[in-house]
Amino acid sequence: MLAEALRKAGYKGVKIGCGEGSCGACAVMIDGRPRNSCILPAGMAEGSEILTVEGMGNPENPHVLQQAFVDSGSTQCGYCNPGALIAAKALLDRNPSPTADDVKDALDGNLCRCTGYVKRIDAVLEAAKAGKKADKKPAKRAGGKK
Repeated sequence: MLAEALRKAGYKGVKIGCGEGSCGACAVMIDGRPRNSCILPAGMAEGSEILTVEGMGNPENPHVLQQAFVDSGSTQCGYCNPGALIAAKALLDRNPSPTADDVKDALDGNLCRCTGYVKRIDAVLEAAKAGKKADKKPAKRAGGKK
């Protein structure tokens, strides 16, 4: 599966939570769309642009969403954050001014047992409100067109 291939390639932000595509911890963007990589055969992504959480930013230059998650306190254990960040980025890429309901819908497939959802929703809304683009230049991308 794609999640396993990405992890073997060093992209440890891709988590394998349920292995069934139900929890969202494995979410990556493939050609601009969020997908659960734990149920996607790696070959199906060949030739596609793949974005993992590592490609969103880094500690020295975090993506606006990454910083908003930290600032809001929605990063307790952190296991599910990469998938939620990918889902949030996909939302802001297509809708830079989402409502709280839009954010809830976008994050619906991302389970979190530690932080809950209110802080995450607030973080995404704050990132959008900041007026910063959700597509800041990535620091590191997984994959790419082949």
